[in-house]
Amino acid sequence: MSVMGCSTTKPAITSAGNTATASLADANASAETKALFYNLMALSKDHTLFGHQHATEYGHGWSGDADRSDVKSVTGSHPAVIGVDFSGFTGRSDEAIQQEKADVRKTVIDTYDRGGVVTVAWHFSNPVSGGGFYWKDSVSLPGVRYIIPGGSANEKYKEILRGVGEWANNTKGKDGKLVPMIFRPFHEFDGDWFWWGKGHTTRDEFISLWRFTVSYLRDSVGVHNFIYAFSPDNKFNTEEQFLERYPGDEWVDLVGMDNYGDMGRDGYRVEVATNKLKIVSDYAKKAGKLAAFTETGLESIPNPNWWNDVLLKVMKSPGMQLCYVLVWRNDKTSPTHYYAPFPGHSSVPDFMKFYNDPFTLFEKDLKKVYERK
Repeated sequence: MSVMGCSTTKPAITSAGNTATASLADANASAETKALFYNLMALSKDHTLFGHQHATEYGHGWSGDADRSDVKSVTGSHPAVIGVDFSGFTGRSDEAIQQEKADVRKTVIDTYDRGGVVTVAWHFSNPVSGGGFYWKDSVSLPGVRYIIPGGSANEKYKEILRGVGEWANNTKGKDGKLVPMIFRPFHEFDGDWFWWGKGHTTRDEFISLWRFTVSYLRDSVGVHNFIYAFSPDNKFNTEEQFLERYPGDEWVDLVGMDNYGDMGRDGYRVEVATNKLKIVSDYAKKAGKLAAFTETGLESIPNPNWWNDVLLKVMKSPGMQLCYVLVWRNDKTSPTHYYAPFPGHSSVPDFMKFYNDPFTLFEKDLKKVYERK
């Protein structure tokens, strides 16, 4: 490809490899969803897709521009993975919810129609108390115990899931197919900052919540275009700790980790970050799952060589197989809250080197990831 004065040719990515031992939590997943799963698994052997949260919805100093992202403004290509959020699907007025669903649907469909991949986070507003998705002392209630089967708010949770399912079942590309999505609910559950976090729910309650969520969406609501992603934060050092709240292989398609702390926020602990991510990757290989670095980044990117000296170094460590890495959002108004470069940023030259490395894949590099060969 020839972009912004740099020229590198990357291979066209088209086919899946030998992934016979892997299977989805949803045996009735759509053909496109299965194709994405197997193609991502094949790609992860030699490549990792680059992702950015809210990349095409807004960026550093702008919002709502058609076919724009800060990454595209720098490289000529959107990220391969676009992160969206179901945060606005609850906890607002009906009118606001419907508008949010329409806006997110457009982002998801546009991404699919371009050939990109969608991952969905869920900063879920507490359905049984105030406080939003964060845990707020004296305000928040430990919502998990209320919304799982047997809880007083389980019917309310079913209603919320029906709303999610109805949205998913009406999100189709221009080809008429349902858009596959990597759905990543209840992330960073090993911390205490969210109401579903470790300090506010037991292990059994969390596992019950996960299994109920998957089974209700899949079996009761008929959602067949989700790939289910399990991703704690970085509070583990062994496979046993990583799997402490794991609901079982039959309930998960992708295992991941969120890690900002070891990647520069709290100091550069590249070896520590690598070891933790290797636990995730090794388990995925053993269990027939996808693996991903589901959230990371360095706010404001003060290190101009962060992309290659830190991130790519972790991604390329021996034996690592990640289907994607996603950095967090670029706020539209904050002068400092951003995680991907924009034109003029000091890390642009290093990011272009990262972009042109054959190991990394951006949207322009993806070919027919929703088709199986």
